[in-house]
Amino acid sequence: MDHSKLYRRFRTLLIANRGEIACRVIRTARAMGLRTVAVYSEADRDAMHVALADEAVLLGPARARDSYLNVERLIEAARKTGAEAVHPGYGFLSENAEFARACFDAGLVFVGPTAGMMTAMGSKSGSKELMEKAGVPLVPGYHGEAQDEATLSKAADKIGFPILVKASAGGGGRGMRIVRSADELAPAIVSAKREAKAAFGDDRMLIEKYVDNPRHIEVQIIGDSHGNLLSLFERECTLQRRHQKVIEEAPSPTLNPAQREAVCAAARKAAGAVNYVGAGTIEFVSDGKDVFFIEMNTRLQVEHPVTELITGIDLVEWQLRVAFGEALPLKQDEIKLNGHAVEARVYAENPTKNFMPSVGRISTWRLPAETGGLRIDAGYREGDSVSPYYDAMLAKMIAWAPTRDVAIERLNRGLEESDVRGIVSNIPFLSALMRHPKVRTNAIDTGFIERELAVLTQAAPAPGELELCAAVAAIISDEQRAAQAEANSPWQTFGWQPVGRRQRSFAFRVGHGPEQKIVLNYGSGPSTLVIGERELAFAITPRDGGFDLTLDGVKSSVAAVIAGHELYLRTRNGRFDLHWVDPFGGETEEQTGQDKIAAPLPGTVVAVLAEEGAKLEKGAPILTLEVMKMEQTLRAPYAGVLKSIKCKVGDIVQEGVELAVVDPAGE
Repeated sequence: MDHSKLYRRFRTLLIANRGEIACRVIRTARAMGLRTVAVYSEADRDAMHVALADEAVLLGPARARDSYLNVERLIEAARKTGAEAVHPGYGFLSENAEFARACFDAGLVFVGPTAGMMTAMGSKSGSKELMEKAGVPLVPGYHGEAQDEATLSKAADKIGFPILVKASAGGGGRGMRIVRSADELAPAIVSAKREAKAAFGDDRMLIEKYVDNPRHIEVQIIGDSHGNLLSLFERECTLQRRHQKVIEEAPSPTLNPAQREAVCAAARKAAGAVNYVGAGTIEFVSDGKDVFFIEMNTRLQVEHPVTELITGIDLVEWQLRVAFGEALPLKQDEIKLNGHAVEARVYAENPTKNFMPSVGRISTWRLPAETGGLRIDAGYREGDSVSPYYDAMLAKMIAWAPTRDVAIERLNRGLEESDVRGIVSNIPFLSALMRHPKVRTNAIDTGFIERELAVLTQAAPAPGELELCAAVAAIISDEQRAAQAEANSPWQTFGWQPVGRRQRSFAFRVGHGPEQKIVLNYGSGPSTLVIGERELAFAITPRDGGFDLTLDGVKSSVAAVIAGHELYLRTRNGRFDLHWVDPFGGETEEQTGQDKIAAPLPGTVVAVLAEEGAKLEKGAPILTLEVMKMEQTLRAPYAGVLKSIKCKVGDIVQEGVELAVVDPAGE
């Protein structure tokens, strides 16, 4: 093929994506002197990537299929803005051969492999056949064209349980199910096919042997149009949830130098089978002894920053230079491994509620400065809205250090110093993961998070003396700021009073727990706080995002956010949510009725799993919603009879809408 038609110099780049990766690509492209064009849906009008780009084009309604997945509108957006090239990012159309071909047909440079390479390696089934011919080790499995239930069942029996059923197209854990017995197979296939069809428009399945206690290891590769193909060491992505990576690191702490060279050589061999051009990742699964090829991602990976930090290479820059038609700037022996990097994916989700996605407006966004080996790739800012229509990833936090232990410490410190409010994030969960002793010693496998979930999602500790004092300090600091609007008022100075002492009482509550009282003494002389029988001298020094609280001679840094009577505090003991009880009374305990089966977020009903009149045990599945491209099964909150179903498959439901009624009496 004449590569001059595929790869050539360009000045204007359209980024066919959104969120963090769109922002990431825009930054490098602009640093290289390129003009950037963003695309957006109606839900993303005010998104960060739109603000960063030189130009932006509205694609259509919020649903991805009407906007970010609409090939014709993307090509038209490039035409209208004079864009000569398209970077697909990851997700959406990044591994869609038809999109790559459409770009070529429209005279656009596609920043990635050719449609032919994508077809050969992007299909899990096709790539396995190719790897088998190339001599790359494979997990035993079935990747044939026949997709009927009998064929898949026969293949599963031959391979032997447990097996993994997964979508031939796509990734990210969607359309993937672990099946441990024959009677689980049929419903797993139905569910996986439905999820794959919704996510990728392709419901073809493959089956492979499930490796117990597996590790996930992948190799970053990149090739140019001059026949050069390099590997940039490996990453370990073993810490996963529902087959979705949570923590990634480079290099793998599991491999020794000989194993590292062997897996990198296998990756180059795999990519070389199609003369690969562009950035890609060869993924392997390891049982602790052997390493097996599982798939290739023909795009940039979410976790590419850890490779960048240990090699000093900007992978997006190299992608663009390859798309210019340039040769790779380094040879294999010139790529050096330096130190260790660890990445955490920050999501809008609630780990204590089965990682349910969280939507809403980000009222507070405080992440630490990118210094001391810390890097943050974000797609959101304070004031941005998280919608239910797309993947819930907000940002990635990456730490580099000379050693793995120090990199983990730096990452954990960064997580602990982060405050995101308005939506629920997984930051406390990530921090708990980084502190876990088995993570520190690399005694993990891909099932580790599921096994340790109870430990990793433990409830926050009860607020202690420090937190109650900090709550009072937060209120006083907030009142001081409000008083500053009154020019020349002596009351601007907290505690100013010509003579005498005064008292002020506060009461706080966590959830529906008991009130905890604290008394402030102020006026002439030092201010003190009284908790029970203890009286503590205290002082407040305001700072950005909070204050320094000196309590009984010890200074502590406190982060604080106040929204009405709701207080968020971060102290050395963790994160705390307190309610300031109205000092003028009038508050009543919220009445809690029986659980109702309602939509936790806007979504689409994709399956009804029980019939009206059915007797249900507690936890029995009733229906399945698709929310943020992931399936969420709603279950019976107690044993009883399913009195009614108030929806049908295909219904689009809003948050809070009642979907079913269970009669606990069973009458």
